[in-house]
Amino acid sequence: MLLATKEKPATTPGPIEVIRRGATIGAEIKGVDFSRPVPPETIGAVNDALMRHAVIFFRNAAMTPAQQVAFGRQFGELTIHPFVPHLEEFPEVVVLDNHADNPVFSTDHWHSDETFRVTPPMGSILRCLNIPAAGGETLWADMVAAYENLSDKMRGFLSGLEAIHDFKNFRHKFDHLPARERHAKLAEMEDELPNPAHPLIRTHPETGELSLYICDTYADGIEGMTTFEARPIIEFLVQHTTQHAFCCRLRWEEGMVALWDNRGTMHLGPNDYDGYRREMYRTTTAGGVPV
Repeated sequence: MLLATKEKPATTPGPIEVIRRGATIGAEIKGVDFSRPVPPETIGAVNDALMRHAVIFFRNAAMTPAQQVAFGRQFGELTIHPFVPHLEEFPEVVVLDNHADNPVFSTDHWHSDETFRVTPPMGSILRCLNIPAAGGETLWADMVAAYENLSDKMRGFLSGLEAIHDFKNFRHKFDHLPARERHAKLAEMEDELPNPAHPLIRTHPETGELSLYICDTYADGIEGMTTFEARPIIEFLVQHTTQHAFCCRLRWEEGMVALWDNRGTMHLGPNDYDGYRREMYRTTTAGGVPV
């Protein structure tokens, strides 16, 4: 039986309209004009909605790559992904263009973006350019609600434990290289991205909420444990956090933009549109060391 979670308002006052769409996370935002620079008071209201709902989205949010970059920078410094293709003129804009000749790489596993960094991202902004007639949705898991619904004994057991994160799925990006060149490239990336250890329970730096912080894609072990000991704990936490009760699901529309808080969510893009095109542009806002 699930424990009670704190009530979140269905709407919020201010220069925008916020409509709750998910049981614990997820809200639609209306009233933002992306055809011109978004004023600071609107950004403040959007950020307030993000802190309350963790995942927010905008319909018919037409914007150019330059406008997406400008919008993203109002939430903080933007990062450049070390492995994924990006626009030549805007390296901050990651291109996620999947089709018959470029199948989905690893988005169909639960993850929080780039936890292989010592300072993982604060948030991500994803803009939909092309969507298949069916499939291609995105799901998010509420890591705060997942934490709140653990038993006191399990919370106590997890307290102080740290998961080791690795860019393990992206290692396959170098499989096509000759062995010597592959080893040299991996060594270079390992120097740039040394395996960080992040707490399994983290405190949100803005809301103060406690949440689980785990990742099916990048979590590679638990500090001080053998792989045999750690793997069942990681698998349990992923299964627990991704229960339907903690998740919201977005059916994309062309021109839709989603913004989410990586510090309190995981997400997944199911590979259920094989052979069809799904094209997205993503920017990512830098974060701090999880504590």
